[in-house]
This record gives sequence, structure tokens and C-alpha cells, in this order.
Amino acid sequence: MSPSTPVFFRIGPMKRPFAFLARLHIWLGWLVGVPLLMWCLTGLGMVMRPIEEVRGEHLRRDPPVLATAALTFPGGKIGAAQAAILADQPDGPVWIVTEADGRRLRYSALDGAVAAPVIDSEARRIAAAAYAGTASLAGMRYFPADLSPTDLRAPFPAWQARYDDGTHLYIRADTGEVVAVRTRWWRTYDFLWGLHIMDLETREDTHHPVLIAFAALGAIGAAMGCILMFRRRKARVV
Repeated sequence: MSPSTPVFFRIGPMKRPFAFLARLHIWLGWLVGVPLLMWCLTGLGMVMRPIEEVRGEHLRRDPPVLATAALTFPGGKIGAAQAAILADQPDGPVWIVTEADGRRLRYSALDGAVAAPVIDSEARRIAAAAYAGTASLAGMRYFPADLSPTDLRAPFPAWQARYDDGTHLYIRADTGEVVAVRTRWWRTYDFLWGLHIMDLETREDTHHPVLIAFAALGAIGAAMGCILMFRRRKARVV
């Protein structure tokens, strides 16, 4: 090789594999650089606040302890039950029963009568009993099962209690259970999670081809970088 050959091509036999790996690493970096940066930024955003604060646990009041001496269970009025839990609600204690077909119903724990689905006035009382924050109630809204809001995404009808601080408290309409508390930061967290797993539609699919492919390419790129750390560079003397 002549002295006029460019330095880029003056590669000894032992250095050629490292040079090829370095070039491949650069091109791979252009491909996966954006997803890697996005994963770092979304991960940083999701750990900026404690998960208990994200979930709004500080805004949820613990239910009172129930005295069970005068309560009855409507065993003869229900079908095969998979589970039953006792809950205290503003209009009185109830049994929330999950039947064999998956339906969830509530029965009065005082007389065993089937309780009707939650209406607006009862939803307000349930929200007032469950909310431990200081913001004012801004309004109530009913969502049928097929129009569940994005910060709930549940297969059942629900009432949404909206508060002035941006908190949403969700009440299951058929049982009166408080199923979720969504703060403003929870909705930000949820968006960052959707970006993190590259699924902004359902924000639940962590096993799709795009995510797997970019994760594999990122791992390969990181492995290449670790290998290239062992390449020796000699200082050029002018």
C-alpha cells in the first residue's frame, strides 16, 4: 500500500474486524439512537415521582371497619358464586358477589335484597366517602362499558368523579366499588409508559414485533460498544 493511501483504508489485518465492527456500530446507532433516547427519557419521567403518588393512594380514604354481627348473606338468592366480599357503602353495607359466569352484583348485607346499579346521587356520596383530598368536586359523568375513558380502560360501566385538581375517581356502576384514582401525573405516566413500550393505543402490549426488534437491536449495539472498548488506539506522532 502506497504512502498516499488515505488513513481510513490503511488498516492492518488484525484491525480490520474492529474497523468493520466500528462502522456497523455507527450505522446501528443511527437506527436505534432515537428509541434508546426515548426509553431513557420516558424511564426518567416515570421514576420522577413515587409510584404511590402516581396511583393517588394519598387521595383515597380507607373504608371503615364493619361490625358483622347484624349482617346476613343472601345465600339462597344467588347462584353459584366464585367470590363474595363485604363492603361498606354510604347507603349501607353490601355483599359484592362474583357469580360463576363472571357477573358482579351487589346485595344488601342487611336484608339480602339485590341493590340497583349506582345512580348519580349515590355516586356522589360514594366519591365523597372515598376521596381524601382537598379539591372540590367539579362534576360527575357516566361512561358505559363500550365508551370507557382512556385513563380507566375497563370493560364495565363506571361513574367518573372529576375534581378541581385534575383527579378522576372512578366508581363501578354495577357494584359501587371505587376501582381507580387517576391523578394528572398518572395520566402523564400512562402516556410515557405507552411511549416506553411503543403502544400508544392500548398501552398494554409489551410483546409486539416493533418493540422486540428495537430492543434486540439496542442490545446488539450495546454489546458492540462493549467489544469496541477493547480496541487499542495508538496516538499518531506528527
